[in-house]
Amino acid sequence: MRHWIAALLLAPAVVLAGVPTPAEVRAAWQPSQARLLDRHGVAIDSVRVDLRARRADWVALADISPALGAAVLQAEDQRFLQHGGVDLRAATQAAWDNLLRRRPRGASTITMQLAGLLDAELRARREGRSWRQKFDQALAAREIEAGWSKAQILEAYLNLASFRGELQGVGAAARALFNKAPSGLDGTESAILAALLRAPSAAPRVVARRACQLVAELRWPGACAAIEWRTAVALARPAPAARPSAPPALRRLLDTAGTGARTTLDAGVQAAALEALRRHVRELADRNVGDGAVVVIDNAGGELLAYVANTGNGQVDGVAASRQAGSTLKPFLYQLALERRLLTAASLLDDSPVGIAQGGGAYVPQNYDRAFKGYASVRTSLASSLNVPAVRTLLLVGVERFHARLRQLGFTTLTEDADFYGPSLALGSAEVNLLELSNAYRSLANGGRHGAPTLRPRARVPSAALLDPGASFVIGDILADRGARSPTFGLHSDLATSYWSAVKTGTSKDMRDNWCVGYSDRYTVGVWVGNFDGQPMWDVSGVSGAAPVWREVMDYLHRARPGRQGAAPPSLLRRTVAWEPAHEPAREEWFLRGTETALVEALPASRRTPKIVYPLDGGIVAVDPDIPDRVERILFRAQGAGEHRWRLDGQDFGPAAGPLPWQPVPGEHRLDLVDADGKTVSSSRFEVRGN
Repeated sequence: MRHWIAALLLAPAVVLAGVPTPAEVRAAWQPSQARLLDRHGVAIDSVRVDLRARRADWVALADISPALGAAVLQAEDQRFLQHGGVDLRAATQAAWDNLLRRRPRGASTITMQLAGLLDAELRARREGRSWRQKFDQALAAREIEAGWSKAQILEAYLNLASFRGELQGVGAAARALFNKAPSGLDGTESAILAALLRAPSAAPRVVARRACQLVAELRWPGACAAIEWRTAVALARPAPAARPSAPPALRRLLDTAGTGARTTLDAGVQAAALEALRRHVRELADRNVGDGAVVVIDNAGGELLAYVANTGNGQVDGVAASRQAGSTLKPFLYQLALERRLLTAASLLDDSPVGIAQGGGAYVPQNYDRAFKGYASVRTSLASSLNVPAVRTLLLVGVERFHARLRQLGFTTLTEDADFYGPSLALGSAEVNLLELSNAYRSLANGGRHGAPTLRPRARVPSAALLDPGASFVIGDILADRGARSPTFGLHSDLATSYWSAVKTGTSKDMRDNWCVGYSDRYTVGVWVGNFDGQPMWDVSGVSGAAPVWREVMDYLHRARPGRQGAAPPSLLRRTVAWEPAHEPAREEWFLRGTETALVEALPASRRTPKIVYPLDGGIVAVDPDIPDRVERILFRAQGAGEHRWRLDGQDFGPAAGPLPWQPVPGEHRLDLVDADGKTVSSSRFEVRGN
């Protein structure tokens, strides 16, 4: 039988149609990962899609360390450069060895092994190859040698061979076992890989013994003890996690191993946003800030230029996660009030304590600094993020109408009806996600036109007219006014860019979420920082939390061309306006045509209807167990009170012209506001509940 096979193999070799070319083999190679490509074709991330084997990109022979080639030839096929696919000398020696020795010895050349890798019918089974398989393998090797160069054969073999476990190909093996590119493998590492080819599942001690033998045969430096240690370390190295690294929104774009999915992302913008987020989160570590997310949207087409789901330390998608909105919804509330001509940017709002009966209790909004500004214009109220004016505006607009507008803007996270949120909707009690919030701000940037964002390249999709363009322009002008925001944020902060931009910050209850969202004429940038596990931050405001990241990303986007304010819509007029009394200095202001005025007069306190402001009628006041009884007080407040006095549970309690402190006593109480004649003009029945 051996003489018959030998005679056949000595016949002239020809290239048959069944043998693929080197180019075809390389073209058919698929890494186990799919790559995420930016708009220019630059790879920005990769996700492992094929979990059956770990394969890296195809590696050219010129990019593989020569030491590995030498070690593989020494271990597998010492006469590789001399034979024509079948080594008859080695085959004859193997036949005698198999006849005389117990341990069988193979004679497969590298070319024959390559034939088995290319054709599943030629691969060894559990019981070994049959004589028919060996014959066909030898014939295929001769055919390969007739059409391939030796370099092409060795390159294909090193890329197709399995080294250990799921590691297929030198690219994956070098990276997984030594954290190196194949070009950087040294002699010892090459000997270890060559030893694995013959027995990929062998114990580390067996692999080390074979590697030590190869090093000795090649006369390379290296002690066996050192080789054994390096082998143990390499084979004990944990495999990279098979779990995909990209967030679900990006992962959905990838479904086929070895392919690349083109996105709208820009690799430069993505890298800049990620670096800015990582650096700033590190700087805020001592304030218990551990996570963040960033999105960048092109205003014109809605294309996402950056989608930074986290700092790279986990799988949570901070762009899609729902969190409390804080003050970031206020611009849409005021836009609706302007659109419906209920207010103008010059209208005065009362920033004084207010209580709103709700569910048997009282909702009493406070400003961020716990102080009140008195009367403030809509411009100042929005730019300085005053809470009480926002709640008063919501009562004017209507909770249901504002809730419906937010749904129109694409906030799918508002799953409850308007009554569930109540007046606190003005201050961001509802949950939103960063992508939908940023895209809503993009609608303001686009003059009220709304459309969905996209990660996939697409033809330009017309946007729908949703918000009044004039009111949207005024809101943008307010959010860009550093003077109007100075009472709360100062004149110099990361919100004050050197180019035109409109921006708003927000902080949720207990400092669990911090937002900064803003836009220029070309881009909208949204940033969230906080903790994915819901832990509160320590002493972090909108200006110190998310704003520095927002500013850095905006500066990167506008490094070549500054942002510019667009032209005002024809529905707007700019007029000089003054206030009486002079709560704010006279200035030029934008008005929707038909709402303009030259003078805004505030109703004097003496002309306001006397009424109890707090506590509310029917309200429930809970005693705080953490505040000592000797210092805890409730402030009775009234509006329009001149000579009026308080009467508590039928007893005179003093003048009502200013706030009056009272130590709460558990039980039901009646508070009356009485005039100089002792006549009750306002009453409030309330309950104090103790510990």
